[in-house]
Amino acid sequence: MRGALEFAAAVDWNTSCHCGIVRRPEVRICASCLVSVSEGTVLTQLPSPRALAAWEKSLRESSIRMCETPVSSDDASTIHRYPLPTTVSAQARAMLSMPAKRPVYPAPEDVEEWLDQIRVGDEFLRTVLPPIPDSIVGEERSVNGVRVFTHRPAAAAPGSPIYLDLHPGGLIQLGGEPCRLLGGLIAGWLGMEVWSVDYRMPPLHPFPAALDDCITVYRELTTLMESVDVFVGGVSAGGNVAAALLLRAKDEQLPMPVALYLGTPEADLTESGDSFAVNRDADNTLASLRDVNTLYANGRDLTLPYISPLFGDLSGFPPTILSSGTRDLFLSNTVRMHRKLRAAGVQADLHVFEAMPHTGFGPGSPEDLDLRNEISAFLQSHRRTSTTSRP
Repeated sequence: MRGALEFAAAVDWNTSCHCGIVRRPEVRICASCLVSVSEGTVLTQLPSPRALAAWEKSLRESSIRMCETPVSSDDASTIHRYPLPTTVSAQARAMLSMPAKRPVYPAPEDVEEWLDQIRVGDEFLRTVLPPIPDSIVGEERSVNGVRVFTHRPAAAAPGSPIYLDLHPGGLIQLGGEPCRLLGGLIAGWLGMEVWSVDYRMPPLHPFPAALDDCITVYRELTTLMESVDVFVGGVSAGGNVAAALLLRAKDEQLPMPVALYLGTPEADLTESGDSFAVNRDADNTLASLRDVNTLYANGRDLTLPYISPLFGDLSGFPPTILSSGTRDLFLSNTVRMHRKLRAAGVQADLHVFEAMPHTGFGPGSPEDLDLRNEISAFLQSHRRTSTTSRP
């Protein structure tokens, strides 16, 4: 902690910040991200000095103009409009006490600034993610031209299930190395083989590139379904692509997976749900993605089911588990998707966690561990009782 605070004190706030917020030069945004004071206690859930130094270097090498004025600890009491709940874990309270992140996105036509902003965000996540456990074996492969990272526990038996993971990132971020790292971590906590699709994204590859890549990989997985249980899942933007993938698979008369996980899915790119207003300030981890959604859709109607799967026909979907939190900006997306699945006759379980924002409370929090256990148990409960080994 002492090293992180010393690093914070050394930052030249006139040229950079570490809150993940990037902006146009004319916009001023607060940038107190390293230290937030709540009830007199400095937060402990901070990136390491090594990670911050790497991000600092990345920022200074970029063309992005950063926040100009940090919020001092004297102003910390004005950052949060809502009291910290006493009903959650200490780690959850620490997460909720952190200042909100409110990015300002480039103009749609400014491709280079979009790419620079995406690169900085990806680099930061890459430096703070934990390493993939040594017990996980991974490789990179091409599935009909689409890059896929596969990971599996070294002790996995032949014929073990495969989880097709579609990564988060607002439909623009977390491809490449972050996608690989996330896939390896998921394989570790699920205890099964994971295929992570490094799908193409804007600004260079808007809709339908991501969906095209994912259906390509899914078609390959359908050839294994006679002998292997296949699950599909995604969090946030990955939940959007996962649900859209099954709509398209159904339209192409491909078999459904055994079960589906939708973690706080970005199911409605029109952002029409109640929580987009009610939780706008309560969620300190996510803000409106309207600018990104427009970039992703590339001129198409945001209500098209392949773009906003909430508006699609969900009949025939597999058993689905959904998760969200009471402070999640996407809470409405999640509960509306759950009700629509139920109305379509689909078995759907919904887990809403107390005070949880969009990104959760962190991988070591009791709440996030509880959610992982629920997901794992749900998927395992839908495995077929007898399978033959895959060659």
